[in-house]
Amino acid sequence: MYTVTVGLEIHAELKTATKMFCACRNDADEKAPNKNICPVCMAHPGSLPVINKEAVRKVLMVGKAAGGTLADYTEFDRKNYFYPDIPKGYQISQYQHPLVSGGTIAGVALTRIHLEEDTARSQHIGESSLVDYNRAGVPLMELVTEPVIHSAEEAGAFAKELQLLLRALGAGDANMEKGEMRVEANISVSKETPSKAKESPWKLGTKVEVKNLNSFKSVERAIAYEVERQSKLLQGGEAVAQETRGWDEIKGVTYLQRKKEGSADYRYFPDPDLPSLQLGGMSIFKDLQLPELPWQQRERLSGLGFLQEQDIEQLLGDTPLAGFFNQVTAQIKSPELKKTAANYILNDVAGARKNNPHWLPDVAVFIKALGLPSPQAKSSIVSGVLAQVVDDSALPKIAQKVIDAHPQVVADYKAGKGAALQFLIGQGMKASGGSANPQALKEAIQKVLG
Repeated sequence: MYTVTVGLEIHAELKTATKMFCACRNDADEKAPNKNICPVCMAHPGSLPVINKEAVRKVLMVGKAAGGTLADYTEFDRKNYFYPDIPKGYQISQYQHPLVSGGTIAGVALTRIHLEEDTARSQHIGESSLVDYNRAGVPLMELVTEPVIHSAEEAGAFAKELQLLLRALGAGDANMEKGEMRVEANISVSKETPSKAKESPWKLGTKVEVKNLNSFKSVERAIAYEVERQSKLLQGGEAVAQETRGWDEIKGVTYLQRKKEGSADYRYFPDPDLPSLQLGGMSIFKDLQLPELPWQQRERLSGLGFLQEQDIEQLLGDTPLAGFFNQVTAQIKSPELKKTAANYILNDVAGARKNNPHWLPDVAVFIKALGLPSPQAKSSIVSGVLAQVVDDSALPKIAQKVIDAHPQVVADYKAGKGAALQFLIGQGMKASGGSANPQALKEAIQKVLG
């Protein structure tokens, strides 16, 4: 009888306007290589990093949502190792003083959550290797769990819940296919049965780390394979080596990458170019307002009584769609009509969003369409999709026109008045005849404003 123990290390890129320590744009969709780089993120001599306040705030938000202890004091360290995707020859990370300690997500205890900078992206073409530094320096949250997970399925469920949390908080998109969220699993297999008694904890097996798992399916498959591999070694009387392994998605096997380093190998020391932070006295520490969290939303939606579990998970996985659902159902008193509205949203509206992910119908128009006979209602909702879609190429022109027409409002926006942006969006909607998608228009205006 073997006991499986898994601890996860999850890296998630944070959704900020700029990189972690410089003013370069943080854009996961940039296709041109080495466009968003500067002397700071390329580590040119004499360049100095500056801490991204918004990235710090987002990590603290995650920590608060998890019920962790937020640090009064924190500092950044240099994690020293050489690799082509690290331009400095070291990574700015956190070691002894993370932003968050402890906490729980989906019943899994957390060790810490800290903040660091992402690496560049290597591309191997034939016998050549190319490096794109657009990602180098992007704010990266690292979350480490306690070794309290005991199955591949539990590990996958935890990663899914963390993705939902990051999206609900607006901390990150966490798209695994884009590399915005990567999972590393530390897996050990031991012959002893775990004991619940604190005075006699069971002995963990040798830890093997599997790196850079980029889908929930890969997380579960890699852990299942590694458990089987280690179990066979133990059954044959062989020892399991402590090492770092990669995952071959096609073959469905792990493979040796390198022998596992310890923390001493990285020679951590406080970064002399960055100040330590006394967070307890800063406004950022006190002003952390949480939205409805995934587990709270799940409970509320379940309480409606007419949504299936898969319906709830569909809404949790699409934050804009869930917001639209909440707006619609809040304005409908009839339970039967709410159920009808939910059916249209989860099927027709969600289906239309597959082709036009930024689009959502106008709430008032949608509710009005519900009063029509069923075939006409469906036709009205679907035709509304076609009526509201504006070619993306038209939005920058509309944005520029609105900005040029309202210089004082633009000045107010740049002075920090949030209402100014809403005014510009409203003017843009008028200019488009009400046919533009508000979110896409907002992004176009913000892009023109720089």
